[in-house]
Amino acid sequence: MTTQPHTILDRIGNTSLIALRTIRPANGARILLKLESENPTGSMKDRMALAMIEAAEADGRLKPGGSVVEYTGGSTGVSLSLVCAVKGYPLDIVTSDAFAQEKRDHMALLGATLHIVPSDSGRMTEKLTKDMIEEARIIAEAKGSFWTDQMRNRDQIVAYYRMADEIWHQTNGRVDGFVQSVGTAASLRGIAEGLRRHRETVRIVAGEPAESPVLSGGPSGAHKIDGIGAGYVVPLWHDGIADAIERVSTEEATAMAFRLAREEGLFAGTSTGANVIAALRLAERLGPDATIVTVMCDTGMKYLKTFGARLAASRTPA
Repeated sequence: MTTQPHTILDRIGNTSLIALRTIRPANGARILLKLESENPTGSMKDRMALAMIEAAEADGRLKPGGSVVEYTGGSTGVSLSLVCAVKGYPLDIVTSDAFAQEKRDHMALLGATLHIVPSDSGRMTEKLTKDMIEEARIIAEAKGSFWTDQMRNRDQIVAYYRMADEIWHQTNGRVDGFVQSVGTAASLRGIAEGLRRHRETVRIVAGEPAESPVLSGGPSGAHKIDGIGAGYVVPLWHDGIADAIERVSTEEATAMAFRLAREEGLFAGTSTGANVIAALRLAERLGPDATIVTVMCDTGMKYLKTFGARLAASRTPA
């Protein structure tokens, strides 16, 4: 019997779960952070990228010698770039100057061909999302590529069932609430469904940008929280996923990302900051005995230039 050689893809998943020490709710409830920065590209999106490609390989949508295309704010693109590099598939990525330059550089270094869609002053908007989707569709049609189409692709949800099982076992079945901000909605949906298989009463909270609160019935707007808030109700979302929706502003999310670095030694992006803000709010509601799990979606190394600019601006006298 021969065994397949190990690759970097075998290091996806089985990430650590740690308790926040200093950034805690006043009532003493416990907040646990799933360190998805431990994945090979430093992002939880490694899980879904591998799941989408493997499912397409299994059913013949992606054949040997085929190619792949996707639209992305960056993390999904970096993860797909890794998977496609290992598996040998050419990859076209549609992205934008609205997202971190570090992510675009990372994708290019992993061999992806980038197609940049200009943004409105570096902001994430509904129009930008839809322009990127249309560009990806055109490329897929012209090249005959497999289009992963992350906003509609259900294959990725299985990856988050596995993540839910990890959380359940790591907490010994003590999870009172789970919080995750919404991009495609796949991670929140998969983890929510997975945790509820173990315990139906787990409280699920979705986070979204306060500047574009479409899931909670507000208007579409522009924000600067990478990876979440598409500006419209995404196809994988449905009202039964979450028990509540928390609105978190770009300013709040950024400030919390900085606090996590300074007070916990956890260097993460703004979507993680939004997650922790929403988790603190849920913890206050659930009481001192509650255990809330949320996600460190990626590493702050993906945002060094962006964070450096914001830090410099905050120190500049008015």
